[in-house]
Amino acid sequence: MTDTRQLRARYRRILRFAARYMVLEWWFELVLPRFGLERIAARRRLARAAHIARNFHGLAVDLGGLMIKVGQFMSSRLDVLPGEITRELEGLQDEVPAVDFALIRESAERELGLPLERAFARFDPTPVAAASFGQVHRARLTDAEASDVGFADVVVKVQRPGIADIIDVDLAALRRVAAWLSRVRFVSSRVDLPALLEEFAIISLREIDYLNEGSNAERFAENFADDVRVQAPEVVWERSTRRILTLADATAIKINDHERLRAAGIDPAEVADELSRAMFEQLFIHRFFHADPHPGNIFVTPTDPQRADSSTPDWTLTFIDFGMMGEVPENLSRGLQRLIIAAAARDAPGLVASVRDMGILLRTAETAPLERAMGELFDRFGGMGFTELQQVDPQEFRAFGNEFSEVVRTMPFQLPENFLLIIRAVSVTSGVASDLNPAYNVWTAIEPFAARLARDEGGGTVREFAKQALSSAGLILRLPQQLESVATLMQRGQLAVETPSADKRLRAIEQLVRRVLSAILFTALLIGGILLRPTDPTVGLVLMIASALPLAHALFAGVFARNRLF
Repeated sequence: MTDTRQLRARYRRILRFAARYMVLEWWFELVLPRFGLERIAARRRLARAAHIARNFHGLAVDLGGLMIKVGQFMSSRLDVLPGEITRELEGLQDEVPAVDFALIRESAERELGLPLERAFARFDPTPVAAASFGQVHRARLTDAEASDVGFADVVVKVQRPGIADIIDVDLAALRRVAAWLSRVRFVSSRVDLPALLEEFAIISLREIDYLNEGSNAERFAENFADDVRVQAPEVVWERSTRRILTLADATAIKINDHERLRAAGIDPAEVADELSRAMFEQLFIHRFFHADPHPGNIFVTPTDPQRADSSTPDWTLTFIDFGMMGEVPENLSRGLQRLIIAAAARDAPGLVASVRDMGILLRTAETAPLERAMGELFDRFGGMGFTELQQVDPQEFRAFGNEFSEVVRTMPFQLPENFLLIIRAVSVTSGVASDLNPAYNVWTAIEPFAARLARDEGGGTVREFAKQALSSAGLILRLPQQLESVATLMQRGQLAVETPSADKRLRAIEQLVRRVLSAILFTALLIGGILLRPTDPTVGLVLMIASALPLAHALFAGVFARNRLF
């Protein structure tokens, strides 16, 4: 099979996977509830999600490329996704298969223009790590180069052969899937998936430019030059090209290795707090941040006692892999600052206003329902850590979740440009921190930083708080008058409008519309089943059998409504 045929097969495999599970979820989440079968859809929802995650795990490991990136993001959402799902995907951090060393040698020597034996005093053929886009090997600089840079032990990141073509194919497949999803009104009304994917494409192409990654590493190190807790490895430019990056060896304790952390006398909960602080610093102070802070990209480095002094901490956080970095524009930075201050103050109207100012919520949206939902969220669950949340009655969680989801579902949300990496950085950091410390409390992490932002903003922040206080005071002063007006309208009966005949006719028309929709569903299911049977007999047969349900509704439901309509 030629390389072109392999790439085409890869493209088709991704589309088949997406189409299969989109059809299944469409059936369970849209079709069954329409016929009053919500319980059937909900009964095995978690099991279905775990099954999809398990199958995606296998697909991602087999294909590599951008599929690994998608899986790594999902596996890091320990604070949001159920454990059954994240456990199926968490191995993607370490299970990327290695490339044969002969291919790595050939690629490295072609880039460097000389044999590895001359470029390095030693080059370990066994990889330290195999990532989705590149592979890392330990090496040792020659004596002359080690004398120039001040260290000898390095890691060499070599790009996977052919990865550029693989990324192009994966992006083409993801564009097709995004186009499918964009036809779903619920999705298209909230996010421009094609535009979001193009932003992701730019990010991915930058990630395979190792000269750009080296520059990012140096910029990151300069931002934290005065922070004794955060480090980045030094770049060896003499042995770096667009497809090869040589860095000082910063390998230490992986941030999620609880046993090694405790063995070194390091409290994982303290590490979680420092990780949150470091990420907040990047987002709100430097406005240049690591957008892929999963456990494989952060080490905890114990301090050598022989080199320590009174100003040296016991350990440091060492970030690596600076291919995926993001920048926060000035206007977005101000909005995020207002959001974090509002969250720390449990200010629901302020939080919703900041979300609208950033362009995430359209300005024409009616925000009162969302403000009430956020207020209830703060009142009931605000200030709770993950351990406390686990002790809440599941039925209470479910009831609140349903109400909150219903409100959010009606709001015209959209993701503005440059927001994709921010979401990724915050969500991955939250997941890693909650894994390090089950009692991790995001409110506790936010509050001191919000106070710092308030001090830094100075008069502007004071004016903002004063404005909010005056607004609240005005509302309180107007409240008695508004309540009196509402009471008067209720006494006059002007708050209710009764149209029984119109309601009856509308119900009958609604029944007729449902019959038409059922006929359309019957046709779609039957044709879909016929088309899928050659490639997936099981799903095809299920869809064909299921088409009987909407057919029965289309044929017989109108018998009981015909007389009412006329």
